[in-house]
Amino acid sequence: MLEILYQDEYLVAVNKPAGMLVHRSWLDRHETQFVMQTLRDQIGRHVFPIHRLDRPTSGVLLFALSGETANLMCRQFEQKIVQKIYLAVVRGHLQGAGRIDYPLKIQLDKIADKFAQEDKAPQEAITDYTCLNIAEMPYAAGRYATARYSLLRLIPQTGRKHQLRRHCKHIFHPILGDTQYGDLQQNRALTQNVDVKRLFLHAETLRFVHPISQREINIFAPLDEQWQKLISKFGW
Repeated sequence: MLEILYQDEYLVAVNKPAGMLVHRSWLDRHETQFVMQTLRDQIGRHVFPIHRLDRPTSGVLLFALSGETANLMCRQFEQKIVQKIYLAVVRGHLQGAGRIDYPLKIQLDKIADKFAQEDKAPQEAITDYTCLNIAEMPYAAGRYATARYSLLRLIPQTGRKHQLRRHCKHIFHPILGDTQYGDLQQNRALTQNVDVKRLFLHAETLRFVHPISQREINIFAPLDEQWQKLISKFGW
């Protein structure tokens, strides 16, 4: 059963679990569980995806209950009037607030995008961040005797593929548990000493104007057990 965070006659939002695909993909033929199909069976209605979250990311995921509503919401995403707020735990101490303004090259899939143009110019990509807390743990991670971490609030101003993960890597503060862009030694130290193993990126809040009622909607997704365990261990 998926945790439903919001539902009316037009929209439904769930707290997507880490590791679960949003919808069926021929690139992951062996998978049997998907948010879209699970939610459809759970509420007994067809659902229409409006946006997506990477497989290892958890948090607010919004669906429409009709094609018309989906089109209206997709327009809001395209016009950048939907605000997405994420939480992330990164390597090192990154205090204060700032903006990462670093264009990203389009990432092509070797199979799905094999006929796509590969020499496109990098696209504008902007992420705002605020440090919420820091920690230093008394165990070795790589060449350092202790391990330092920061809890960040991330607000993407653009929507590029893996933007938050790539931006954090770019400023040398990769997200913990990121097997693609992260620090392998840090990930291993975290698993061994805190006994958690996931990408520590969570879509905490989604804010938008309801396409029918025109009310402002704020949807909040609570943290899962592994997040809670890490926060407790770090004294946050």
